[in-house]
Amino acid sequence: MPELFDQMQPFFDPRWLRRQIFETIDFYDPQCVDQKNGGFFHCYLDDGTVCDRTTKSLVGTARFIYLFSVGTMLGGPAHWKTIAKHGLRFLDEVMRDRINGGYYWQAEERQVSDDGKDTYGQAFVLLALATATKAGVAEAGPQIKELAQTITAHLWDDAQQLCVAKKSRNWHWTDPYRGQNPNMHLCEAMIAAYEAIGDRAYLETARTLARTVTITLAQQTGGLIWEQYDQNWRPDWVRRAEYAGNEFRLYGYVLGHSIEWSKLLTKIYAYTRESWLLARAKALYYQAWQRAKDDRYGGLIFSITPDGQPLDTYKYYWVMAEGLGASARLAAADPVQQRAYLDNYQWLFNYCWNHLIDHRYGAWYPKLTRSNLRTGYEKSPLNKTDYHPITNEQEAMHVFEKLVPDAL
Repeated sequence: MPELFDQMQPFFDPRWLRRQIFETIDFYDPQCVDQKNGGFFHCYLDDGTVCDRTTKSLVGTARFIYLFSVGTMLGGPAHWKTIAKHGLRFLDEVMRDRINGGYYWQAEERQVSDDGKDTYGQAFVLLALATATKAGVAEAGPQIKELAQTITAHLWDDAQQLCVAKKSRNWHWTDPYRGQNPNMHLCEAMIAAYEAIGDRAYLETARTLARTVTITLAQQTGGLIWEQYDQNWRPDWVRRAEYAGNEFRLYGYVLGHSIEWSKLLTKIYAYTRESWLLARAKALYYQAWQRAKDDRYGGLIFSITPDGQPLDTYKYYWVMAEGLGASARLAAADPVQQRAYLDNYQWLFNYCWNHLIDHRYGAWYPKLTRSNLRTGYEKSPLNKTDYHPITNEQEAMHVFEKLVPDAL
């Protein structure tokens, strides 16, 4: 059906998707590089003006390394690899704990301001190291094993087959909070580590995390992914004021996370071909998509309450991006329902193109109201870096390099 494929351009064109990735990276290049203190700047207004010149986030640093490594892998300019190395040096010189192992959460210029060891942050460093390795940065490879061993030794709860959320600098204190979000990103990082160096132990860890979160935990919460748990990994249904505004301790069924898990499950499925992975991917995607889709204003809402009522109806850039990646991957993994996934992909990318992508300055707006109004003038607040659009446009690009017109 080539004529149908032609009508669906350009969102299905790998070359166009590659250009979108490059244009987003261009928004940050070269102003993201902090030549004085090392690492990167982490806050940008709509036009790219830097709005915070001191705060250095572990997550943001790792995500910038990821971005420029992906750009290098896709044939971008040679200096992108140099920028990725620049970020790795800052991680090693400032954020790395050479005494206790692991990486600190945050610094101001070159001084550590938060020395906690969060699984979420370690996961993104592991993802950065793996992606830099895939991009040909040789010095990143040996650090993959070292960090993975540190995570296993200090953050892994063997009885629960999950990681705790946070420990102190010396690993002696454990935060009582438990969350699925850091484990989701650790799963992603372990897949990348397996792809980078071929050690199947990393893939097995990713598989274990996936099974625990999407089956064991989800059985307690009606099939969808709940965010918060107590120390014994029982769902915490209370909306706690102390976590308000904390982007890493979200309340509710965050529908984008169920969709993101569906994408990760398809990635593991591609390597193992275990049927439960695809079955759970399809179920999570379908349940979350049905609840998140906004037929009136377009896009996907953010979260719902324990009883299924809308909770946060804002439109977050990362939820849309994950919807694109999951739709593309499921279209490749599930031929029977392929048309539905492709229709969802096209519908959602059209929404992003019309509302979330800045066609003047580049990159994606972080958040809109339900009716698609802007909420501020920061294009990229701390930690954003447009990691989500880039990783999911890359996923879609790889799918549509193989899903040729005749297959549609």
